[in-house]
Amino acid sequence: MDIRVAVIGAGSWGTTVASLAARNTPTTIWSRRTELAEQITTEHRNGDYLAGFDLPASLLATSDLEEAVSGCDVLVMAVPSQGFRSALEQVALHLRPWVPVVSLTKGLEVASRKRMSEIVTEVVPGHPVGVLTGPNLAKEILAGHAAAAVMAMDDHNVALALSRLFRNDLFRVYTNEDVIGCELGGVLKNVTAIAAGMADGLGAGDNTRAAVITRGLAEMSRMGAAMGGQTMTFSGLAGMGDLMATCISPQSRNRHVGERLGRGETIEEIIAAMHMVAEGVKTSKVVMELADELDLDMPIAAEVKAVCHDGRSADEAYQGLLKRDSGHELAGVRPDL
Repeated sequence: MDIRVAVIGAGSWGTTVASLAARNTPTTIWSRRTELAEQITTEHRNGDYLAGFDLPASLLATSDLEEAVSGCDVLVMAVPSQGFRSALEQVALHLRPWVPVVSLTKGLEVASRKRMSEIVTEVVPGHPVGVLTGPNLAKEILAGHAAAAVMAMDDHNVALALSRLFRNDLFRVYTNEDVIGCELGGVLKNVTAIAAGMADGLGAGDNTRAAVITRGLAEMSRMGAAMGGQTMTFSGLAGMGDLMATCISPQSRNRHVGERLGRGETIEEIIAAMHMVAEGVKTSKVVMELADELDLDMPIAAEVKAVCHDGRSADEAYQGLLKRDSGHELAGVRPDL
C-alpha cells in the first residue's frame, strides 16, 4: 500500500522535499496561496521560489489544509519557525493519530526558545517526530546534483522507513538517533553563516572565512553538547556538512544577509528586500539568551546578534572578534578543558 505524504509549506525547500517524495509515493503539498497550488498541480512548477525548474507531474498541490492532511500517512512541516506552532495547530484539527511528523525547519521559536520537534510534541502529543536536515540547497537538488541528508528520530526503524520516502540515486538519506544534535546543527549553522557572509561583504579572504567556519563549528558543538546533543553529530551532515554549504554558497539566505550587512546595509533594509526567511537573524537573539543561561562562550554568535539586533556594524563586530584572546582550540568542546 502506498504511503501518502503531505508537505505543509510550498517554499523552496518544502517544494523540493515534496518533489523528492512524489517520485517515490503519492505526495500532496499545501500552499497558502491558491494560485501557487494551481500552478504546481497544472504547470508543474513553482514560479515564486523555484523559477526555471520542472516539478514531477505526480506532485499534487492544494490550498485546502484539510484536503492535504486528513488522509496523509506522513506529515512534513516546511513552515518558518515563527509560524510553525500556529500552522501545526491548524494541521492538528485534521491529522489522524500516530502519523509521523517530520520537520524541515531550522530555527528556534523566539517566545519559548524551543526546537521544532519540541513544539510538535506539545501540539500533537503521541505522534512520532523526526527532523530531515543536512547540507541541502534546493536548486542544486532539483538540478540533479548529488546530495545527502539525515533523518533524525529516536526510533531507528521508523527513521529508516521514512528515509526511503525521500531518497533516490542522487539524494542519500542517512539516519541518526540524536534528534537534539541534528536539530541544533541546523539552527546554529545559520548564525555562523551570517558571520561568514559578513566576512565576505567586508572583503576578507579565504583564511578569514575558514577561521569563522571552524570556530563557528566549535560554538555549535559547545552549545549542542550543553543542550543534550552528541558532540560527534556536529562532525556530520547535520553539523559540519550543513555549516559548509550554508557559509559558502551564494544560494544561502543567511550568508546573503551577512554579506549585505558587511557592505554596510541595515538589517531592516535587507529583510524588507528579501523574498524568503533567513532564520539566523531571529535565531541569533534566542541563541544568545540560551548561551547566557548555560554560561557558554559564544563570541561569533554574540557579534552576529549585536549586528542583527543592537545596531552594531559588521566592521565593529569583526574588530571585536580580533581583539579576543585565544585559548585552547577545544575549550568547551572537550570535557576536560
